[in-house]
Amino acid sequence: MEWQPDEQGLQQVLHLLKDSQSPNTATQRAVQQKLEQLNQFPDFNNYLIFVLTRLKTEDEPTRSLSGLILKNNVKVHYQNFPPAVAHFINENISILYVLILVCLCSGILITTISTKGELQTWPELLPQLCNMLNSEDYNICEGSFGALQKICEDSSELLDSDALNRPLNIMIPKFLQFFKHCSPKIRSHAIACVNQFIIGRAQALMDNIDTFIESLFALAADEDSEVRKNVCRALVMLLEVRVDRLIPHMRSIVEYMLQRSQDPDENVALEACEFWLTLAEQPILTFLFFIAVQNYEAVPDNEQDIKPRFHKSRTVTLRHEGNEGEEGEESDEDDDDDDDSLSDWNLRKCSAAALDVLANVFRDELLPPLLPVLKELLFHPDWVVKESGILVLGAIAEGCMQDMVLYLPELIPHLIQCLCDKKALVRSIACWTLSRYAHWVVSQPPDSYLKPLMTELLKRILDSNKRVQEAACSAFATLEEEACTELVPYLSFILDTLVFAFSKYQHKNLLILYDAIGTLADSVGHHLNQPEYIQKLMPPLIQKWNELKDEDKDLFPLLECLSSVATALQSGFLPYCEPVYQRCVTLVQKNLAQAMMYNQHPDQYEAPDKDFMIVALDLLSGLAEGLGAHVEQLVTRSNVMTLIFQCMQDTMPEVRQSSFALLGDLTKACFLHVKPCIAEFLPVLGLNLNPEFISVCNNATWAIGEIAIQMGTEMQPFVALVLNNLVEIINRPNTPKTLLENTAITIGRLGYVCPQEVAPMLPQFVRPWCTSLRNIRDNEEKDSAFRGICVMIGVNPGGVVQDFIFFCDAVASWVNPKDDLRDMFYKILHGFKDQVGEDNWQQFSEQFPPLLKERLSACYGSCVFLCEMAGGITETGEPYSPFVSITFDQVVVHGVDID
Repeated sequence: MEWQPDEQGLQQVLHLLKDSQSPNTATQRAVQQKLEQLNQFPDFNNYLIFVLTRLKTEDEPTRSLSGLILKNNVKVHYQNFPPAVAHFINENISILYVLILVCLCSGILITTISTKGELQTWPELLPQLCNMLNSEDYNICEGSFGALQKICEDSSELLDSDALNRPLNIMIPKFLQFFKHCSPKIRSHAIACVNQFIIGRAQALMDNIDTFIESLFALAADEDSEVRKNVCRALVMLLEVRVDRLIPHMRSIVEYMLQRSQDPDENVALEACEFWLTLAEQPILTFLFFIAVQNYEAVPDNEQDIKPRFHKSRTVTLRHEGNEGEEGEESDEDDDDDDDSLSDWNLRKCSAAALDVLANVFRDELLPPLLPVLKELLFHPDWVVKESGILVLGAIAEGCMQDMVLYLPELIPHLIQCLCDKKALVRSIACWTLSRYAHWVVSQPPDSYLKPLMTELLKRILDSNKRVQEAACSAFATLEEEACTELVPYLSFILDTLVFAFSKYQHKNLLILYDAIGTLADSVGHHLNQPEYIQKLMPPLIQKWNELKDEDKDLFPLLECLSSVATALQSGFLPYCEPVYQRCVTLVQKNLAQAMMYNQHPDQYEAPDKDFMIVALDLLSGLAEGLGAHVEQLVTRSNVMTLIFQCMQDTMPEVRQSSFALLGDLTKACFLHVKPCIAEFLPVLGLNLNPEFISVCNNATWAIGEIAIQMGTEMQPFVALVLNNLVEIINRPNTPKTLLENTAITIGRLGYVCPQEVAPMLPQFVRPWCTSLRNIRDNEEKDSAFRGICVMIGVNPGGVVQDFIFFCDAVASWVNPKDDLRDMFYKILHGFKDQVGEDNWQQFSEQFPPLLKERLSACYGSCVFLCEMAGGITETGEPYSPFVSITFDQVVVHGVDID
């Protein structure tokens, strides 16, 4: 028998629903307690569905509220419902009534059930909803479409799967029929439903793609803004996945998007503006776009032969976008710290991002039509217009820089003057735009632009408007990165400003201030290590450090800042190092302990926020790098090596990445404490030589190289643990440049200390090894790596024969090698020449590019190397092995061009 409510129980539920609408707090609390009690009874949900779908005499708020409570119960407890209750819900939920709020509420409830994975066990739902689209009752049709749209949004992949027998084969053609419905709301729902299946290339949609596109074109001039918005969105996505179908119409699409970008409805304009972001990623279409733009003024408005589109949404943003402020906002009182206006995507930001990407496509071709407009905007008396011009100037900076250089001597002073504008938004956007031209500013004589820009930006850092403060701090950080040691003469002035900002800034901007200070330390390095500067900078930083609790996430940016400062100050950080070091160790220890408790009892403990551990490890790395041998006494009094071993095995890649960085820095600073742990550490490092996690692999590789240099010949038992993986990485296609370089250096270092173990594998890695290191600057790491390759060639000279030209090219990359290293190169080059003979060597060297010939001739003798091979011994005291069994044919066959 069908379930029927008990009358007394029904009245009790109705009374509860009416009480829940009371504004009285005490009543609300009592209702909540009663609801929790009733949820213990399975058929309570039957009462709720009964009120929603059967009690037509009840008022709308009461019925709607029953649906909302039911929705929440389904969301939390549906899997635990008895089969009879679940069946009753499924049987009754599709009975939608005329009251539109009830229809909408039921739609929400259907969606909640569908996303709980119940679509497979409720086969009647989709056919029922599709059938109700044909209802003569408009409210039922709209309510059904609302529910279908939510299901399409939440379950798009499931709807295009065999698990449901591919209902899209019926749904897509059904939706397309409603593109011509008389109601704009229904038309909008129909487009929105189909749009969910574009990016996934649902087969049912691809089978109907031409009909879909034609239907979109027919709606492009729709009077309803929501319809126009969904049309734009659809065509932008189609541009990504079915550009072949749009190319014949692209000129009309471009013209249409230019029109829609100026739509009176800002939401439509925003969707249309996304078009230009996607267009820039389609090189085949940009020519059509440029022609259309050039002739746009002569094209009459014609919204019948249309074509628009939308796209991958809010991912393209400007890195240092200025904040938006109230007109004329000058007070020191800003919005709450939670105001996240910078990340809000709007038409203004989308337009600027579009200009940015288009400038990078068309480069200086964009300037001729843009310059006259830009000049008018930049010097316009209306501050709103002027601000838009400043934003445009910043947006095109990267793409149009080459030709913009002609105008910068005039524009930069104007922008610096705009930093003093009475309108906050002008000041903030001027900060951002100037940061986009920081590279050019720094390339000029300091007194011309750098000094006045720095002076005004520092004033804006102390601006009365918080959003200007934020923009100025961000811009100054960019300037610091570009100027580096050019800022050294002004350090006192800079620090005075940044330190004063500590007393002026509130929460949000204080975090940005940490970044500006950390960037300054990274940029000027050891020049910061002066008593005057340390006395200015450290007290406020340490004060903030002491104020923050271990659980406060504001520690993250402060820890990062202190890491940079400690590295820059070096021994100057010694007076502050012990409490900072101990707190970092404590943070790591507490985090590991919390993780252990969570893993053992996940129902009793919360998972730790491992970001605390990551930034603490990074600061410990900064201390080790900055303090060098001075960190030894701190390590002695702590269990940091035990903690590192635990962190090296953490499941979170970022934790392992930071632990390997710390291990490498401690290896350099105080290997005495690392060496007893090597037998445990090396196998873990070997397991992390996995390029799937690039940064983890990179740091593990680097740490192995540092350990090898310290271990010397004692590294021999551990070479086999890592060598094969390293050789595989260096031969792997598309490996990032930094990882290739670190891998090559580590292989070289292993070969330097253990040549007998590594040299036999020379033929497997020598070519990528040489090409990886040919472009890095001279430094100690490169020095040790090249000593290793020379020693390995001495052990296995035949291993380099086939790729000897690459070795020559790598040798030529050195600007100023140490004398003994230069001698090693000389002996190998001349030894090779002597073995192959004069004629063969001359033919071989003729393959060299002119620059390579010149370099080798200048550094190691003439191209024919007339000098004789001099005798010598290796760094390890062993004689160089002769180049035996070398034939010139081998060399010629494998000769290749070197850039």
